[in-house]
Amino acid sequence: MDTSQPVRILTVCTGNICRSPVAERLLQAGLDQVVPGGFEVASAGTRAMVGDPMQPLSADIVRTFGGDPDNFAARQLNQKILRGVDLVLTMTSAHRGEVLQLDASLLKRTFTIREFARMLDVLDQRAAASSGMVPAAAPAPDNHDDGGRLGANAAFWKGLPARAAGVRHLSLPADAAENDIIDPYRRAPEVYRQMEDELAPAIVSILRHARLNAPAWPGVPPS
Repeated sequence: MDTSQPVRILTVCTGNICRSPVAERLLQAGLDQVVPGGFEVASAGTRAMVGDPMQPLSADIVRTFGGDPDNFAARQLNQKILRGVDLVLTMTSAHRGEVLQLDASLLKRTFTIREFARMLDVLDQRAAASSGMVPAAAPAPDNHDDGGRLGANAAFWKGLPARAAGVRHLSLPADAAENDIIDPYRRAPEVYRQMEDELAPAIVSILRHARLNAPAWPGVPPS
């Protein structure tokens, strides 16, 4: 990862019109609040409905949580899109396998979004237990300008997949299906609500970890 560049995150589902766009837009909105300019979140589909907008019920979910669903167009996942990505978050274990078929070098940087979120929860719990309090933000970089803060943030996220994988054994679900986000495409509104119930907590966990570990601005106390 080039620490002079934003952290690049890719979310992946099947059609790229229901699940991964919600994850993309909500992660981007939340991460922009944590470290402005520090992240670029995009999405793609393993069998994308190329050029299609986000499904209306998915767009409603994005708006509910303060994101912007407009100007979205589905993209087909390919090796070019994967090139240079720092973290891949898939909606199911099957999608993870398809990502790795395209680029096996991403093995240690590709997770289902729910498993990644559980790993971050474990890391946060460990940090809180070791300090006796909510984990503090990462130290401010020596260089206090925007570039220094962005570089410190990128360096932190460069090591995050390995730290997360190190606690995988502590975050295994009782049922492997709990790693997956249900596909609501062409299904009833209730299934979209189930998707929301599965996806939203994972997004919250990722945003919380980003906030707790964001490089501090000089003179500003940690969150």
